[in-house]
Amino acid sequence: MKIFVCIKQVPDTETKIKILPDQSGVDGAGVKWVMNPYDEFAVEEAIKFREANPGAQVFVVTLGPKARATEVLRTALAMGADEGLLINAPENTDNFSTAHALAEVIKQEGGAHVIFTGKVAIDDNSSSVSQMIADFLSMPHATVVSKFSKSADGFVVERDIEGGAKEVIQLSGAAVIAANKGLNMPRYASLPGIMKAKKKTLKEFEFSTLGISPEEQKTKFSGFTLPPEKPPAKLISGDSLTQVATLVQLLRDEAKVL
Repeated sequence: MKIFVCIKQVPDTETKIKILPDQSGVDGAGVKWVMNPYDEFAVEEAIKFREANPGAQVFVVTLGPKARATEVLRTALAMGADEGLLINAPENTDNFSTAHALAEVIKQEGGAHVIFTGKVAIDDNSSSVSQMIADFLSMPHATVVSKFSKSADGFVVERDIEGGAKEVIQLSGAAVIAANKGLNMPRYASLPGIMKAKKKTLKEFEFSTLGISPEEQKTKFSGFTLPPEKPPAKLISGDSLTQVATLVQLLRDEAKVL
């Protein structure tokens, strides 16, 4: 049984972002890169599924510039994945081409019994790659999954929907599962795991050899800007009645929301 996990390296949420001079994207210099938090749930669920199915293997695959993307694979291998697959690709590869490349590599590796991803990447927040992978591979899929189990002919998942409600879906055969927070508690990479990860197989693919045309890109980004600086906070002094009167005046005269 082959279990694949598609993961992404994203800027740490505490990293100070700088925009490139031509406003074409984010300046990667000095950025601390980490595994996308939702992908951690995907890796953990894949490892748990392997543990419940002796003989299964977990393959983690990512796409991005080789110089930095290798690190996120090593993190997943240290958590317990068996083998890493790296697609060396340009920084500006869009979601459509990313999904196509990931699907092509999975096909070249013999296909998957189940594919795990995170429900969304916290950098672009588009939440589309998992669905497109499923389409390229003609597999059923479910997103925002908070509970997962194997059934006689496929999988049963519980997913979060609007209003705090839950939806239960039966998926037949191989499927793509996009993990949500709450699916599990991701394990930390132990020191023995980190040492073992250095000896595990890391297979490389060149994006240019996967038969994906540059014209296939569906999205181009431009005009990146940082949000405006927040104005300094105002402290209102005096007793409660004075504070209320001052606040109402500020909301009416300065904020103009009354």
